[in-house]
Amino acid sequence: MFKRLFGGNDPAPAANRLAEVRNITIGRTVSLDPLAWRRLGEETVFSLDRDVLNISAQGSIALDSGQHVHRFYTDDHVMLQAMSDDAEGRESYDFSLFVPWTSAYPPGERERRIWRDRLSDPVFHGAAEELPDYPRYWFAESDAVQPPVTLWETVWDDRAATMPWSKIFQTCMLYARDLAGGRELMLALEMQPQDASGKTGETTHEIMVGIPLEMAEFSA
Repeated sequence: MFKRLFGGNDPAPAANRLAEVRNITIGRTVSLDPLAWRRLGEETVFSLDRDVLNISAQGSIALDSGQHVHRFYTDDHVMLQAMSDDAEGRESYDFSLFVPWTSAYPPGERERRIWRDRLSDPVFHGAAEELPDYPRYWFAESDAVQPPVTLWETVWDDRAATMPWSKIFQTCMLYARDLAGGRELMLALEMQPQDASGKTGETTHEIMVGIPLEMAEFSA
């Protein structure tokens, strides 16, 4: 999936309507098949206490390649993600589900630099976050230091809105580890939000743990 996220660009302009990916958009509910994560057994750290998601916000990322990333959020920051070749999400693929793991406010530039260095290494050592080690999924073909990916995400919290709720500049890297029952994902990122007025919010460091989803494992 995320291998196409090799670069970011400015946020896409507001469309007349928000994308719908397999009928998913703000205000809809998504039903999940719990076997999607239960099949990973006790090896996985991924956990979700429900099989229905109430979508209250959605984001979009326009890639230099012309492809689009569509993200759908619950109030407690569970994220369903899809790729597509169009802004409307008509042809979608590469689905994944992420839950938040940790969130922190770096106190200064030194901590931000340490975080970026961690995101540049071929393996993310997760002991400090009570996580296992994760090999890099993006740029997995190389063991060299690799700067993380940067991108802009435009986020909406109202389907009828004419302007987005916020834009978020992200510096991120995707990791994955193979388990007996499938693959577990981990997304580590620095987020710098900007509200509709252009005011920049506090920088945060986030970790999300996820799983790939098959098309048959969710519906709206």
